[in-house]
Amino acid sequence: MPRKLFTALPLISLGVASAFMLSACAGGGNSVAPTPVADGTITYGHQQEPACVFGGWIEQAYLSYNVLDSLLSLGEDGKPVAWLAETWSQSDDGLTWTFNLKKDVKFTDGTPLTAAVVAYNFDYWAKGGNSTAQVWLGGYYQSAKAVDDLTLEVTLAKPYRTLAETLTQGYFGIQSEQALTTRTEEQNCEAPIGTGAFTVEKWNRGQDIILARNDNYTSWSANAKVKGPAKVERVDWKFISDPTTRVASLRSGETDAIYDVPAVEWAGVGKDGYQLEKYVTGGRPQQLSFNTQVGPFTDENVRKAFAYSLDRKTIVETIGRGVIPYEGNGPVSQSTPGYSKKAADWYDYDTAKSNKLLDAAGWTGRDSAGYRTKDGTSLKVVLPYGAGSIINNDGAAILQGVQEQAKAVGFKVDLVPVPQSEFFSGAYSKPEERDIAVGYWTAVTSGILYINWRPSTADNPNYWNDAFYDNTELESSILEGNSAPTLDAQNAAFEKAQEFIADHALSIGLYDRLSTLAVNPKLKDVWQEHSQGGPVFHDAYFTE
Repeated sequence: MPRKLFTALPLISLGVASAFMLSACAGGGNSVAPTPVADGTITYGHQQEPACVFGGWIEQAYLSYNVLDSLLSLGEDGKPVAWLAETWSQSDDGLTWTFNLKKDVKFTDGTPLTAAVVAYNFDYWAKGGNSTAQVWLGGYYQSAKAVDDLTLEVTLAKPYRTLAETLTQGYFGIQSEQALTTRTEEQNCEAPIGTGAFTVEKWNRGQDIILARNDNYTSWSANAKVKGPAKVERVDWKFISDPTTRVASLRSGETDAIYDVPAVEWAGVGKDGYQLEKYVTGGRPQQLSFNTQVGPFTDENVRKAFAYSLDRKTIVETIGRGVIPYEGNGPVSQSTPGYSKKAADWYDYDTAKSNKLLDAAGWTGRDSAGYRTKDGTSLKVVLPYGAGSIINNDGAAILQGVQEQAKAVGFKVDLVPVPQSEFFSGAYSKPEERDIAVGYWTAVTSGILYINWRPSTADNPNYWNDAFYDNTELESSILEGNSAPTLDAQNAAFEKAQEFIADHALSIGLYDRLSTLAVNPKLKDVWQEHSQGGPVFHDAYFTE
């Protein structure tokens, strides 16, 4: 396969979530157009291996986006464009959505794409076939039915004005009904059957997944650059967890593109001539949610004291080296429609105010290590994080900065790195197990607020409410935003909800989650899809 070798520079092993798209390329000004090369295999280095190709984690959405087509794709302007659905509309009351499908589209098992198959997928998601799709549809989705072979009608229990945008995420990839109903769960996990540009040829667990070109591909999205099958024959999607090793593999020519470029390597990789792509994911940023049910953060003043104790912007700018954007808003990132700058600016760095709040809350004593005490108990807070899964090495370094700054006013922050297998099995998910939760949740709208802040009840528990906080006033604002008929009304309601969260110090932002790529300049037209920033290889091709 075509390669371009670069002189390797010394590597520094510094540890290191739908709107802003930034790219840079430090290549020279060669006026001669490069010559395209047919076929070939793209070797791509990704940082994490998921349990299945299709599922509710963003790492799965990145993979499945290249295998499963969705009804709609998201344009660069944040508006949905046609994919498997050629046209779509919603009724005046917002309760009925109609999707008109493309003709003559087939799944890679030979079965046809029909409205009945898509209706089956909706029911499959709603019943938990994809955990993230399920929570997006929860409380709104009622039913889906085929009006005819190519016309799908989706009925909602209440208006959800941004349903079309939501369906552009990789969690809503359409699978073959025959495959879902006749194959084993393991088969559909490892090699889901879609109508996409690639199929899963082989999964070498712990090493890589081989994606093979679908030579009969006919259902590219309206924003695809190639109107036909993929240019390359295969994609070798390798799992390379160590960031230093990933960068070294790109520089040595072992990979053609890599994901998650460490901040410390960003400038150097660009200067070496590699194409850099950076996408700031919408939805919830990397943030801290405080446990309002058990422990010291049940006191609002203690939560506020923690927020004031941190110079979050300096921490992020120091570790992030201008690559990672600081984010002050806890519930919604700056790349999300309906973002509240007021909420983002709620807490500045003010240790005097922090100390005053802690004194007023009764944390007036000090132990031998300088940590505050109250009634003989130290002000210790537990902050577990998904090491290498939810939080990369840059993020871990930022959390260490949080730990150090909070110590100055008397908080003892116990950072607990949790391995991926334990984290996704529910470790530290209960109120009695942690005081602070850190993490993100990607989205294309501020509707993410409903997932993260909907009250949890015995009949309808919400496992994604990290603050364990139930408030009907907050819920009302979020529901108003989801159903409001105009964009201005939606944004006003969502901003009100964010400001409520900030006012009560329920969550504070740290930094915006990034999706970054570095690409060999001889590999062209690798781009990041606009709902979550995953790599798209359908249009890519090599040059000499």
